[in-house]
Amino acid sequence: MKVVIVGAGSVGSSIARELLAHKHEILLIDLKPEVIGRSGLRGAHWLVGDACELSTLQDAKLEDAEVVVSATGDDKVNLVVSLLAKTEFGVGRTVGRVNNPKNDWMFNDSWGVDVAVNTPQLMTALVEEAVEIGDLVRLLTLQTGVSSLVEFTVPHDSHVIGLTVGGIDWPEDSTLVAILRDQAPITPSRDDVIDGGDELFFVTTIAAEDGLRALLSPDQQQDHEPDRQHGSDDGHPDTAERPEQQAPDEDGFDG
Repeated sequence: MKVVIVGAGSVGSSIARELLAHKHEILLIDLKPEVIGRSGLRGAHWLVGDACELSTLQDAKLEDAEVVVSATGDDKVNLVVSLLAKTEFGVGRTVGRVNNPKNDWMFNDSWGVDVAVNTPQLMTALVEEAVEIGDLVRLLTLQTGVSSLVEFTVPHDSHVIGLTVGGIDWPEDSTLVAILRDQAPITPSRDDVIDGGDELFFVTTIAAEDGLRALLSPDQQQDHEPDRQHGSDDGHPDTAERPEQQAPDEDGFDG
């Protein structure tokens, strides 16, 4: 696979190093020729130039790339490169680095970005995932800001313990894709019983996150306790009602 990486700083070089180890063809574009010597990347191709210039991208033969990664420290550059890659060269997949979280809302298909990687947000999520047991944590934004990968660690006093995956009325547009239990991943089935300490991973629309959070929150425990004792007519626990969904607010562009 041919991958073009714009920006050969620490982030771009690290991405290139990993991809080279997986035998991909890598072309790095950077304004500074001195980065070539200090990168230590063997097997990578280089192009010195301004990636915001159409002529530079033409020299890079961007139309032959399967993926373009915009990994500079300037959000404006990353947006322009992604837009040119999509509109002028028809690149199938673009990945844009978000440096300022306030600009995250712009990294979508309007600017040609397929996947936005918000490093500060990701680091925050990893911290929260480690300490925020019982709360829904967004790990990654997917599909141009429409969907996300979220994680929920089940507290040992949670109302969902003992319920089966198929016995819970999950919010629409939310899918349980994996359960991590005792450091081992499990592909969830309808008959799997949720246990305390399980890490639940969902792919969900961002608009549906609030509904998923409400379903899993401790406030739902009282509603579920009678169901756990008596169940429904078909022998399965009654499910929680789906709460109203609310879309997240958007910040303005911070230039």
